[in-house]
Amino acid sequence: MVTLKKIHFISIGGSIMHSLAINLKNNNNVVTGSDDIIYDPAKSNLKKNDLLPKSMGYNKNNIYKKLDMVIVGMHTKKNNIELIQALKLNLTILSFPEFIRKFSENKQRIIIAGSHGKSTITSIIMHVLSYAKKKFDYVIGAKVPGFDSNIKLTNAPIIIIEGDEYSSSPLNKRPKFLFYDHHIVLINGISWDHANVFNSKTDYVEQFKKLIKKTQKGGSIIYFELDKELKKIMIDDREGIDLIEYGLHANKIIDDKTFLIDNKKVIPLNIFGDHNMQNISGAIKVLNKLAIRKNIFYKAIQSYNAPKTRLEIIKNFNNHFVFRDFAHSPSKVISTVKAVKKQFKNKLYSILELHTLSCLNENFLYNYRNTLNHSEESVLYYSKKEIIKKFTEKKFQKIFNNNKLLCCNNSNKLKKLLKKVDLKQYNILLMSSGNFDGLKINKIF
Repeated sequence: MVTLKKIHFISIGGSIMHSLAINLKNNNNVVTGSDDIIYDPAKSNLKKNDLLPKSMGYNKNNIYKKLDMVIVGMHTKKNNIELIQALKLNLTILSFPEFIRKFSENKQRIIIAGSHGKSTITSIIMHVLSYAKKKFDYVIGAKVPGFDSNIKLTNAPIIIIEGDEYSSSPLNKRPKFLFYDHHIVLINGISWDHANVFNSKTDYVEQFKKLIKKTQKGGSIIYFELDKELKKIMIDDREGIDLIEYGLHANKIIDDKTFLIDNKKVIPLNIFGDHNMQNISGAIKVLNKLAIRKNIFYKAIQSYNAPKTRLEIIKNFNNHFVFRDFAHSPSKVISTVKAVKKQFKNKLYSILELHTLSCLNENFLYNYRNTLNHSEESVLYYSKKEIIKKFTEKKFQKIFNNNKLLCCNNSNKLKKLLKKVDLKQYNILLMSSGNFDGLKINKIF
């Protein structure tokens, strides 16, 4: 690993940023960082590694001429005093994806992209490669069972990267996945997301067109064949590019448990839902490119557990469950709700938190139409003042096409609603990229 003597992180508290900072420190670099607010687990991890800033906030004195590099987080503002100072001193400034690309120059780069399922597919590949004792580096946004960090950077010959379409940094608004110059890319489907960055579906889809066009000769594009939006933009056969399709893996449900079917073999899983069957098929195609045989895959997948907050079971009351899921965008919500309904006979009580900035875009919100209609009961939770001011319960019922939809903008009220749910009849599904304003779910039930 190349050693860079002095590196400063602006906005060190992000899940990926703090993991990278720790990795670089552990590889004999002198690392410092700053941020205005840092939450756990980043806060505890940074403190454990003696990287937690002594005080919160930004200070231009953190930036000086002898720094070899400044790495800037995507949430850093353009007028950040440290960023301005770094520009003034003409220092090397890299976004996170620019650093990863620079570091992985001599590696085979595999990007996992798409609006939904990136973390799961990436983590399946990581799990199987680890089971097969293959050397690999990785970058993933979720906490994965069996792995200590979101990032591993070594001298391994390949790197698996969760390819996010979100903006890279305040200096370069291009999506992160356009920086990596992939050899293999998997695209798991396209459904408009990040409406605060991409004002229209057309603009959003355009980023995936650019990703496809960046595939170099000798490269591979692996894509979900049942996604109509993706099929529209997929390039025609091009000399030197390998186009590989995949669908849903054959499976069956027996007594609330899902099994893969491979010829006459039945393989038990710890995960469920059609979207996970899609994720598994995509992962198999990538692993095949990495010379992992199917029999190894089917042995490894039996011990695979999904990343944290991906249909995570918080409580189990005699096979009546409370689930926590990261689902927040329309495509994620509908696939998660359908997965729970298909897997279990119990009634479903769904709670969705509108947490992202995209939810301020009314045109985008109409993509949630019918997403909660497979639940017997559903609650919409939001606490952002802008949302409360802009939308009424009736308005949300119209947007979601659900006249029974309850709206709640107070965590105490939500707590009372959840306590009234009859767990002898219902499964509860909580969906958010946030935390329901710090609501302690474990203490409710």
